[in-house]
Amino acid sequence: MRNAAVELILVNREINAMVPASMEKTDQTLRPVDSEASSTAWFHPLEVFAGEDESNKWRQELSELEPPAHRTYTPTQAVLARSSGIYHWTTEGRRLYDFTSGVLVSNLGHNPLRWMRRFARYSQWQPNLLFGDIEGDEITRAEEFGMGLPMTAYNSVTSIEVLACERLVKSLQQTPLGRRLETIAWAASGSEAVHKALWVCLNRDPSRPMILATRYGYHGKKGLSNAVTGSESDRERDPRVRFIGFPREEIRDQSAAVSIDLSVYRKELESIWAEYGSKIGCLITEPYLGGGGSYHPPREYHQLLQQFCREHDILLIFDEVQANFGRTGSMYAFEKYGVEPDFVVLGKGLGNGVPVAAVAGSSKWMKMLPYGELSDTWSANPLSCAAVVATLDEFESRDLMSHVRQMEPRMLAGLNRLKETGLISYVRGEGMVYGIECAPFAGLAPAEVAAAIVSGCYQGQGLQSDGTWGDGIHLLGPLAKCVLRVSPPLVITSEQVKTSMELLYDLLKAVRQRFS
Repeated sequence: MRNAAVELILVNREINAMVPASMEKTDQTLRPVDSEASSTAWFHPLEVFAGEDESNKWRQELSELEPPAHRTYTPTQAVLARSSGIYHWTTEGRRLYDFTSGVLVSNLGHNPLRWMRRFARYSQWQPNLLFGDIEGDEITRAEEFGMGLPMTAYNSVTSIEVLACERLVKSLQQTPLGRRLETIAWAASGSEAVHKALWVCLNRDPSRPMILATRYGYHGKKGLSNAVTGSESDRERDPRVRFIGFPREEIRDQSAAVSIDLSVYRKELESIWAEYGSKIGCLITEPYLGGGGSYHPPREYHQLLQQFCREHDILLIFDEVQANFGRTGSMYAFEKYGVEPDFVVLGKGLGNGVPVAAVAGSSKWMKMLPYGELSDTWSANPLSCAAVVATLDEFESRDLMSHVRQMEPRMLAGLNRLKETGLISYVRGEGMVYGIECAPFAGLAPAEVAAAIVSGCYQGQGLQSDGTWGDGIHLLGPLAKCVLRVSPPLVITSEQVKTSMELLYDLLKAVRQRFS
């Protein structure tokens, strides 16, 4: 791992040199991880920002209590104290536009009051249960426990679970494209839900154990979900998995009017079928390549995959954990792409912050598995089901999709303007999820530019003349080393789009000046 360590150290040194004078950093410490535990140990860069004494303390403490592998690399490791709507606030009170939605989770924004009240009511919580006096002797022995739904109901049935299943199936079947989605299997995370979807497909016919997965996709880090993530070059490949091409170079920039030669992908599918034939049981893909760099293909590509699956009786899994509940501009991404999947995997925005995921699919295949095969401790827990129903209520009581479609051209215009800085080479995306690909600049690699942008946006406008802190922007570490994802909550207003895009442009100009 020597090369990885050296690269991270170089990136970190570059960031140190680019901090505005108003926010000069103290000496940064690069502390090696204990190499006795692993032969693949690498240096963990720990950011130290001036003016953030409290946040620096929390970063330091956490770095000693958690392994680096628990976190994905983001130069800032922002310490968030509270959040509301599309904003975060740091421990020091600096306001950040949230351009992550908590990794595509808080589609309705942070702590939306109507959603939270519905969530509490579905959980049968009363105000005095949560906010009564807990000090001294105010709680008598007879009052030690309140009344509400159980927070876990393993191998039991609750009315909220039934309601969540009914409401989700009804929502999925609002379009004829969802007619195969009749049954719900719950999970606690997207990785688990993908694993369960694949498990169902493999159970259909033991003589068809092979899985096709689109190359450079991201489906998770656990079990079968990890097996279908990445490409052939990744280590520990599952011998049942074969990867197929996904458009990338042809659609590298949103504004490029480039036609895609689908015959290349058709030929690849036919070649794989000729080699493996009826051993292939299912195909899994994402609506757009999320972790792979935010590549959004034309509808015709996914329709080609569906046609191939129908021709050969292959089950089609649409993994839209990162794309469901309005993120692409449609309630479900399979609607946007005109696909009728056999299974759709949901998560992230499904619970607006409460951990929950699900597989929706044909009851014919789902009900073939015996008792216990898809169960786990947290599946269908009442808390998660209440969050799903509250989220469905919000989407069904307001026209968020029209709003997202109205904001889309404004977002694209603001992001395309960033190319003027010379730091961004390509922009792509849809709805309220975009990838901006960083360019090499001033002798620096795109990965170094991306890391500097994340750090510069977090630091924001810095200390103002009146002694207050200016706004910043919260971004995560780059996808595919050089692509920054821009995915604010769907509820972002027109005025917030305007001000945040202006701020992003100004902050990138400041980063460019420091490079120069």
